Amino acid sequence: MARVSTLALPQGWTPRNDSSNLSVESQTFTVDDDWMRYDLNLLPVFLVLMEERSVTRAAERLGITQPALSNALTRLRSTLQDPLFIRERYGMQPTPKAEELAPVIAAALASIDELVRGQQAFDPAKASQLVTVAPNSYVEFVLIPPLVASLRERAPGIRLRLTPYGSELAETGVMSGTTAMVLGRIVEPPDNLIVQHLMDDGLACIVRSDHPQVDKKITRKQYEQLKHVNMLPPGRLRAGLFQALERQGLRREVAVSVTHFLAIPEMVAVTDYCATLPSLICRRLADDARLKVVPAPVDLGSFPVEMAWHVRYRNDPLHQWLRAQVSEVAQDLKRHRSFP
Repeated sequence: MARVSTLALPQGWTPRNDSSNLSVESQTFTVDDDWMRYDLNLLPVFLVLMEERSVTRAAERLGITQPALSNALTRLRSTLQDPLFIRERYGMQPTPKAEELAPVIAAALASIDELVRGQQAFDPAKASQLVTVAPNSYVEFVLIPPLVASLRERAPGIRLRLTPYGSELAETGVMSGTTAMVLGRIVEPPDNLIVQHLMDDGLACIVRSDHPQVDKKITRKQYEQLKHVNMLPPGRLRAGLFQALERQGLRREVAVSVTHFLAIPEMVAVTDYCATLPSLICRRLADDARLKVVPAPVDLGSFPVEMAWHVRYRNDPLHQWLRAQVSEVAQDLKRHRSFP
């Protein structure tokens, strides 16, 4: 490794007295051929393949065709001198070499991104970029609409692409940095993610507006006598409301379970069923004349809403600005959380 003054040079750079080369404090340097044979564009492809274990899904996430991704994989195999991924019945499995390379490549890309992006000026009014965000269904319903409205006014050239976030961070792309941020409940984040708390939300109940038993409040006895529509969170978060009810010794008979918030008001509006939902969702549904919002019969606690992103975006100007917009929207929602 060559040195000039206090500047350390990457391996592969050697000084040469040739005015056509890069000059640094009166010394000039050239790049060995081996230094240029690595295509950095292939490395994000490798990381996405590590997460998706599928050429089809990886191509969709990267926005390229399957033949283009297959070609990139062929070049990766040639460059790294390893098969990297072995096709099996249920997808592609990484080789031991791929498993060894993955954290090294992720760290290298994070360092490069942090250096380059930190030097870039950012003007939201002039920015033009597609940003991938992974919200859970609650955030998509409550926070994303006002965020989009804010972006339309302040940064009309920034476009959002939403990818689902259930409970598994590995499925979102945030752990490799291909997804800009995850929004929701962040459980057991890895060391390469930064997590920021945005707000907390509580729980309330909705019934149809002309419910024969429930007026402005719902009693504990009424709650236990009614049948309920249940929202099924994915994976390990499924038991959250059940645990809150158990802590309060409150029973609930579930008549139907659904997978999306949008299905609940339609079912509640045509039955005598009750649904227990986050307060901010109840606030949105309070505008529906078919429904009415009432407080839960007991305190069911609250749950956190968080934002997580890869460390490579820590000093990225666009990402910093977008994080500030998300935080601002969350704080505004927090101030108006109470329902009529």
